[in-house]
Amino acid sequence: MTKIVVDINIVFSALLNTNSRIGQILINGENHFDFYSPAYVRFEILKHKEKIKSIGKLSDDEFLEAYSLILKNITILNHSIIPTKNYKNAELLCHDVDIDDTIFVAVSDFTKGLLWTGDLKLQNVLIKKGYENIITTEDLFQMFLTKERRK
Repeated sequence: MTKIVVDINIVFSALLNTNSRIGQILINGENHFDFYSPAYVRFEILKHKEKIKSIGKLSDDEFLEAYSLILKNITILNHSIIPTKNYKNAELLCHDVDIDDTIFVAVSDFTKGLLWTGDLKLQNVLIKKGYENIITTEDLFQMFLTKERRK
């Protein structure tokens, strides 16, 4: 199965609209993809819970349901299992974009997975630096549809 590292902006998008392409890939893609994210994802979701609820017009119950649906298929990795060499490589790639992206690139390196991010600036910088382990939502959705048809 294809390993996919899910960036926080993808998780936020899915929480805001579970019926979107992003939401459907995360909710229904467990037979086709292995999803991973660092533990930092949980912290960021809870830190921005009220904002997510407000933007998505979600009640407490709706937020909890979306949270459960989205995270149930994502393996959350403790940061301490990521080797220092992965962090250092990721830091070199991310230092001039957003240092908060470092953990996602490090997890991508560690799992040998594709980084799924909606951050175009990050994508462009990584590609310019020769990092090609990135997948767009559109490409992932097409993979998802192809795999669903084969079921």
